[in-house]
Amino acid sequence: MENQPLPHSSPRTAAFFDLDKTVIAKSSTLTFSKSFYQGGLINRRAVLRTAYTQFIFLAGGADHDQMERMREYLSALCKGWNVQQVREIVAETLHDLIDPIIYDEAASLIEAHHTAGRDVVIVSTSGAEVVEPIGEMLGADRVVATRMVVGEDGCFTGEIEYYAYGPTKAEAVRELAESEGYDLTRCYAYSDSATDIPMLEAVGHPHAVNPDRALRREAVAREWPALVFNRPVRLKQRLPGLSMPTRPALVAAAAVGAAAATAGLVWYASRRRAHALAATRSA
Repeated sequence: MENQPLPHSSPRTAAFFDLDKTVIAKSSTLTFSKSFYQGGLINRRAVLRTAYTQFIFLAGGADHDQMERMREYLSALCKGWNVQQVREIVAETLHDLIDPIIYDEAASLIEAHHTAGRDVVIVSTSGAEVVEPIGEMLGADRVVATRMVVGEDGCFTGEIEYYAYGPTKAEAVRELAESEGYDLTRCYAYSDSATDIPMLEAVGHPHAVNPDRALRREAVAREWPALVFNRPVRLKQRLPGLSMPTRPALVAAAAVGAAAATAGLVWYASRRRAHALAATRSA
């Protein structure tokens, strides 16, 4: 008897999320500037500059030239930082700084993709020391992030080993698909920035989230869905795996509640009449 071929299992799938302004409402790296200042890593002038950079980033998104300038500035800024100290500062302040700015809509999407059996991958230009703990908090299965060169003294040299930006993100997605067996035509991707168009192009289900002007134009031209996330919420305030009911369900629940309330009032009134009648008879 010839060996029968084993049935092929369904290809694995994944959802790839940009982090800043897609999953969280701000720049993950710049959000820690005050903590880095308190830890003695940067001075007050640097805090003010990062605050200004954060404002520019939030006001209109950062184009390629702005991202390059930000990369050069942050690379020079972190030169000489002790990596272990950075990780400790991030760990100590992560929940206070990041938890309140996670979009409820993004957290719900992450839950939905996990429920559907998809891996969740965070793909961010921010540094691994910041992104990896955030990914763990979000329950992500994998993280792709920028990596800085660390010297023998355990400090950043100011050089970049791997820059997760633009086409490099798309390359990382394709490499993960090859190593993990993802079918990219059935995978999803989410980003707010036109610089991530190569990553969005790499999957079968691209989505623009809070898109900048350039990505909005591209999404309209390519008929990509555009999502608006605007409800930051602490994860501990959410009920994991529990989604809001649809409007018909809410209407039905309201009707049931009204019926129950009416029945309760009728019961209470009948009880009062019975007590009053009993009191009259005993008088």
